[in-house]
Amino acid sequence: MAATADAPGSPGASATWTTGDKEGLGTSTTVQSKVWYTLTGGAMSEVYYPSGDTPNVRKLQFAVTDGKKFTQLETDDTVTRAVSLVDPQSLTYQQTSTDKQGRWRLTKTYVTDPARSTVLLDLQFEVISGGPYRLYSLYDPSLAGDSGNDSGSTSGSALVSSDTHNATAPVASALLASTGFAATSTGYVGSVSDGQLDLVAHHGLTSTYAQAGPGNISQVGEIPVKAATTHVTLALGFAGSSSQALATAQASLAMPFGATRGRYQSGWHQYLNSLKAVPVALGTGKLATQYWASVMTVKSHEDKTYPGAFIASLTIPWGQATDASGGGAGYHSVWARDEYEQVTGLLAAGDTAAAKRAVTWLFTRQQEPDGHFPQNSQVDGTPLQTNVQLDETAYPIVLAYQIGQFDRTFYTDHIAKAADYLVANGPTTAQERWEETGGYSPSTIADEIAGLTSASAIATKVGDTVGAAIYQATADSWQRQVEGWTYTTRGNLSDGKYYVRITSNGKPDDGATRNWANGAGVHPESSIVDAGFLELARLGVKAPDDPYVAHSLIAVDQSIKVTTPSGDMWHRYTYDGYGETASGAPWTGVGIGRPWPLLSGERGEYALANGGNALPYLQTMANSANDGQGSWSSSLTRV
Repeated sequence: MAATADAPGSPGASATWTTGDKEGLGTSTTVQSKVWYTLTGGAMSEVYYPSGDTPNVRKLQFAVTDGKKFTQLETDDTVTRAVSLVDPQSLTYQQTSTDKQGRWRLTKTYVTDPARSTVLLDLQFEVISGGPYRLYSLYDPSLAGDSGNDSGSTSGSALVSSDTHNATAPVASALLASTGFAATSTGYVGSVSDGQLDLVAHHGLTSTYAQAGPGNISQVGEIPVKAATTHVTLALGFAGSSSQALATAQASLAMPFGATRGRYQSGWHQYLNSLKAVPVALGTGKLATQYWASVMTVKSHEDKTYPGAFIASLTIPWGQATDASGGGAGYHSVWARDEYEQVTGLLAAGDTAAAKRAVTWLFTRQQEPDGHFPQNSQVDGTPLQTNVQLDETAYPIVLAYQIGQFDRTFYTDHIAKAADYLVANGPTTAQERWEETGGYSPSTIADEIAGLTSASAIATKVGDTVGAAIYQATADSWQRQVEGWTYTTRGNLSDGKYYVRITSNGKPDDGATRNWANGAGVHPESSIVDAGFLELARLGVKAPDDPYVAHSLIAVDQSIKVTTPSGDMWHRYTYDGYGETASGAPWTGVGIGRPWPLLSGERGEYALANGGNALPYLQTMANSANDGQGSWSSSLTRV
């Protein structure tokens, strides 16, 4: 079929990103490969390049048709889908799609090329009964974080696309098949030239188009099916121009998939072998597998152009309801708080180098001239949201102390400035860890005290006795006052005595009310609890068996504990409305709140500090993971 030169239907329909409920993700351990893939719903979803803050793909899936009566997409409800981490020592994922009527099966294995920015899919298509069938790849690029400015065409048997609307950061992609494509078409999403709509309506491509754009385009490639089992490798390469992307994909495709997969997996094996052994208490079963998957997932969020920058997550929360024409925002930014949580996890696993890179990046890239840290930033340190959350200024100081950053110049230029900012602006914070409200927060105050104590210790080591005295005296003063600021004796939970989530004026018994976020409504401050006060024990501000901390857990469990099939979990705080609506639809600014698996981990840390058994809490977190070993819902660390 001869292709018509220009596709009709410009500029194409508007689009959204895909759900943040990911089945898996992957990237090479090398800095040469600046590409990350994500998986959801049986398909490949957002692909990030050249950093984890820029999505470039909405979806890559496949369609099967008999050419006469049916066409099935992998994401249809007529298909059974499964996902697995096929190598527990590397981020090598496999998706399997099977027709519920038993006619065909499609198996895809994903890696990225360690030498270049290419995602590779090893695809096996099996005809189980009936046939013959035809197989199509359905590629929906949204380059440079924007679905509306792509242009695409066929180059030989390859599908190339580009977005140059940002002249300083152009992005292009090229999709190739090792067998070549038998037919290709580039059209506009939602229009008469949309190849996916053509296939669904007519069980074949009735028209093909050589090029389309700029606009919201989609690209279709027919994969030749010549036997009961068809094996093909697809390469999706990225670069700054179409010609470079094509060369990148061709170079990756020139190597046997098995060899590339071997190098990809070897990189992860070497990384894990450089770490501590898996904790003995986890055994050798599911918890051990979950442990290594978690370590690799956190490590994969480090940027490759700006080492030490860890984005919060390669996801867009409720992306299926988020406009794809503006970058998606989402969690692919760097929060100092999240980075502290991520990197201390890696530090505990034995990756000291990552923690050192993080400290360097945080203080030299993200820290503002006055010493504080913005709410979040891009991976190059450019601030995005600029609200002040003082835990994010405190955590980097704690991390610097943990990795032994005791250089005098670094202290003067960075650590002292952060500590001075805390002294001048604490203990109240404009926003606490849930990023919604300000005041006296026991969790933020705990972080500030730990940050100032760490700064004092560093100051002592570098010879700043005056600074050391000021920082420690301030920390000690706040430690003595934290109950007076945040512990109510007239609450409506348990016996009325517990740490509240936050107070506006440091008077927890004055009956003050506030209108809480996410549609939670107006309630007294003394009636709202979260478990953030556990930071007091975790960071050593209070003893693990401190009676105020222990007693407050009674109110927490009464108010926000939920027993689920996976185990005990907790909401963020009383009346929290951040989460899906009651029907399960995406959050609209108002929701019903959800229990968060990570808060089980927070409780487990407290149990461990008190000499208790933390394994039940760890098991709860593992039980909440999907088959890809990930718990991808919103979280404090978001990964």
